[in-house]
Amino acid sequence: MYATYYMCRYNFRFATPGMQAEFGFTTTQIADMVAIWSLTYGTGQLVNGLLCDKIGGKRSMQIGAFGTIVVNLLMGLLPLAVVGGALAATARVLHLPTVDPAFLAISVIWLINGWLQSFGAPGMVKVNAAWFRRTERGTFAGIFGFMIQLGQVASSRLSPAILNGVSLGILVIAPGKWRWLFILPPLVTLVAVIFMTLAAKATPEEAGYPNVIEDEIDNSAGVTVSLRESFRTIFTHPLVWFYAVAYGCTGAVRSTSDQLSILYFQEQLGMDMKVNIPGVVVWTLALMPMAAVGGSFLSGWVSDRFFKGHRSPVAMVLYLLEACVIGASAMLLLQGLVGPTPAGIITGCGILIMIAFTANSTHSIVGAAAPMDIGGKKMAGFAAGVIDSFQYYGGAISLFVTGRVLDATKAEHGWLFWYVIMAGFGVLGGLAMLLVILKQKRLAREAQATRA
Repeated sequence: MYATYYMCRYNFRFATPGMQAEFGFTTTQIADMVAIWSLTYGTGQLVNGLLCDKIGGKRSMQIGAFGTIVVNLLMGLLPLAVVGGALAATARVLHLPTVDPAFLAISVIWLINGWLQSFGAPGMVKVNAAWFRRTERGTFAGIFGFMIQLGQVASSRLSPAILNGVSLGILVIAPGKWRWLFILPPLVTLVAVIFMTLAAKATPEEAGYPNVIEDEIDNSAGVTVSLRESFRTIFTHPLVWFYAVAYGCTGAVRSTSDQLSILYFQEQLGMDMKVNIPGVVVWTLALMPMAAVGGSFLSGWVSDRFFKGHRSPVAMVLYLLEACVIGASAMLLLQGLVGPTPAGIITGCGILIMIAFTANSTHSIVGAAAPMDIGGKKMAGFAAGVIDSFQYYGGAISLFVTGRVLDATKAEHGWLFWYVIMAGFGVLGGLAMLLVILKQKRLAREAQATRA
């Protein structure tokens, strides 16, 4: 189910060249639209993660799925210029600043999509916190990472096919019709949510397996708690905010590398991304999730097998490795080795694959395993909401900064500062994980002293 959420969000990046051609958007405007989505999604994680602990994970995922289906269809079917004109007129009546109507319409619709999608991750994490022990959750996080990337691969394969023109029985879609990117993917999500509703069980008890999983946080019956209890417990947890800051750095790299990659192919590598998307791009966009899957599985398994469920040491090494990879990439671009030549294209594509490997390795263990460890089966929803919200706050900050920096510098330096900004967030993430390690050691010493 959660994999198909991604088909209703990653379709946006493939639509951006068509939007630029039709509405004349700048890189800053494209980055701002995605950043607005990220801010809304992050705030929704906080609110809806808390609500998820009250209503349950399965119901939370259903709300998000049906909501994102409707919003995507509206994006594909509504006359955006007319909608934007009406919104702009309302803004003038309220004496608000004048905004480009098309930019306003798309931003508002995609903002609503961000809020609805934010029901999904807390719901997924909460359901699976009840199904897995602490020493199994890292490996599960790898599986979770695989499913996310499966959704991204599906989007990366389906979106170019739609843009290149496709025939589905009597339905013929002409090349370059980017609005269809918001009409066909939601149909896949609809099938998934119907199947999940009929087949999935939110707890082992519901599936007929009582008392098989012992929850180390709270093993009493049930998986829901009051809003007050969840908020008080998670908000004051000594580790949750360190993980949240680190995850903000994951989001900064992951969001900008994913959401701006289509414009990167077009502007730095000289590809046509509006209609006839080159095969090397399609393969790169397919290999990026595969690299991410490898990183997710490896990091989760290592944290379970060798660190007994502790995520911070593995994550710290991965953040610093990510910074080294991206820093080396910046040096290659400075040497003129990343650009619209056969060798430059291969190098540029390889860099994106390596970034996907390192960024998504931390994505699974910090964003999925750590919240389950902190919140257990009853409060994993809000723990996931707090930590995951920072991923999208970090993504929004990075997108706001990157769009403006690129517009100011790419005429002279190309996409160099895209790499520079991402590398800086990698270093910051490593430092945040170091603080988690130090805090955990201090808490262990205090617990030992108390027992003595």
